[in-house]
Amino acid sequence: MSENPARFEIAHLARVELLSPKPQETEDFFTRFLGMYVTQREGQSVYLRGYEDPYQWSLKITESPQAGMDHFAMRTHSAEALDRREKSLNDANVDRAWQDGDFGYGKTLKYQTPDGHNVSLVWEAEKYVAPPELQSKILTRPSKKPLQGIPVKRIDHLNLMASDVTPVKESFERHLGFQTTERVVDGDVEIGAWMSSNLLAHEVACMRDLTGGRGKLHHVAFYYGNLQHNVDAAEMFRDYDIQIEAGPDTHGITQGQFLYVFEPGGNRVELFGSAGFMHLDPDATTKTWDMADIDTGLAIGGAKLPWETYFTYGTPSPLALDAHIEKFVHFGPGMAPPEPSPQTDLAGSSA
Repeated sequence: MSENPARFEIAHLARVELLSPKPQETEDFFTRFLGMYVTQREGQSVYLRGYEDPYQWSLKITESPQAGMDHFAMRTHSAEALDRREKSLNDANVDRAWQDGDFGYGKTLKYQTPDGHNVSLVWEAEKYVAPPELQSKILTRPSKKPLQGIPVKRIDHLNLMASDVTPVKESFERHLGFQTTERVVDGDVEIGAWMSSNLLAHEVACMRDLTGGRGKLHHVAFYYGNLQHNVDAAEMFRDYDIQIEAGPDTHGITQGQFLYVFEPGGNRVELFGSAGFMHLDPDATTKTWDMADIDTGLAIGGAKLPWETYFTYGTPSPLALDAHIEKFVHFGPGMAPPEPSPQTDLAGSSA
């Protein structure tokens, strides 16, 4: 990984807005099962945070005809860093716009990745201050740990799906100073890239959509910091009919402990049991995995991530999850996926 003058201009992933055709059920999933707090309601949207999220919200759920992601936002290290990121986009003639901030955030720079994902950059962020009854005695914890479900601590990372991984990866490297820590290749084609703006194993990843779709969300991840919580959550989801895709197990890529589920609105959510590998070496090189080793890269413990969903299903999807699984049930390594539906290209869709 070569030296990048924009390195560390981005502090971290601050928030994600999910779209859901079943907003109340999606809200119940995050509050009842994952213990997130509701901090605000506006129109068709609800704002939530984990008990160690520093800001007013890290997750916004908005009612929409289709599941998907409206946008995600990265917080810069300073106001000056935000202006420098705008200049980088301007120099490359990337369409962008300044907008007023959403609840709890200041002015926002918005643009799209080369594949059509909506990106926001912010500096001004209102810190969450708990009311007396929610104030924690642990000073680094903005609020008490909830007594409901198996509570997540904070938002952790985001995984995008793209028709072509390389331009998306290069955009994050050039304009946001991300370093690509690990990647997967199949011959000369990049199948996936895991990128970090700090010392974490990754904060944004991008995987090739094998259906050829553009601008989709693969998953948003929330952090437990404890593998046992993933095990307990799996039992909870089984009992309450939340669809589990794979896990618990440990990825070879990033070394993070995972559990993948689908929330009722149709979006994939990952529960992250550990932070994974920490990138303390300042001149470490990008680690390249070959598709021949993908089983170890995906799951050290042998869990099978299903090809009929993991490499083909993202939101928004032209098919409901059950219909997608039925269509792709026979898809596997070395096979061409079924012909895409005519509405595959849904880049930049929003509520």
